[in-house]
Amino acid sequence: MITIKIGGSVVDDLHQSVISDIKKVSESEGVVVVHGGGKEVTRVCGQLGKEPRFVTSPSGIKSRYTDLETAEIFTMVMSGRINKAIVLMLQQHGINAVGISGVDARTIQADRKKKLIIINEKGRKQAIDGGYTGKITGINSAFLQSLLGQGYVPVIAPIAISEESEFLNVDGDRAAAYVAAGIKSNKVLFVTDVDGFLKDGKLVPKMTLAEAREERPRTGPGMEKKILASIEALEMGISEALIANGQRENPISSAISHENCTVISNE
Repeated sequence: MITIKIGGSVVDDLHQSVISDIKKVSESEGVVVVHGGGKEVTRVCGQLGKEPRFVTSPSGIKSRYTDLETAEIFTMVMSGRINKAIVLMLQQHGINAVGISGVDARTIQADRKKKLIIINEKGRKQAIDGGYTGKITGINSAFLQSLLGQGYVPVIAPIAISEESEFLNVDGDRAAAYVAAGIKSNKVLFVTDVDGFLKDGKLVPKMTLAEAREERPRTGPGMEKKILASIEALEMGISEALIANGQRENPISSAISHENCTVISNE
């Protein structure tokens, strides 16, 4: 079983072999796809005249601040345009994909963050209203297993549902880690636009969990979320997290074979 996270914007840039590669892998093991789409959300926010706002946590993690209007746009773009474009692409290649969001069947449950501690423009810590951002608390693994058992490939938009049944924005990489743990995947693969974790411009082919924890604060924002999600996945019992380049040929099967990627494991 493998959980694959693809970025919403990476879909346009994926190597033409990726979908047939997913098909090949899905024929031998269960596949779940989780997608992102932050850049598209930002673009649509601009079209609708909604200025996106980003905040930085004390540990240096940059994220989108989600007020109610942004949560509605996020839901529209993620579970609408992006999710269905990915499902359509998979269906065109004979993969029986079904597109859902974390709201459907309460697939991704989260607690709404009441307060966020951020670093303000003056470099000081400040508490602000949490908006519609969630901290994942649970996955409806029985529902996902039932889809997999019927031969479907679930494609999940990272919109969670709160206890009060509100839409919540959750990070796609971290959603993939929780989904992988929930369905007991043995691998989680983060498909991105670089070959993996790069140090001094060179690919790091293997890292232990301890090394990943050590390197995380020194990585750039995009890769940092993937390292964080990899750490969380391993802590929740996944045997390995893989980071690979979706612009290379057959990146899924190559990563499973530990070629042209970064492998993070407990060993």
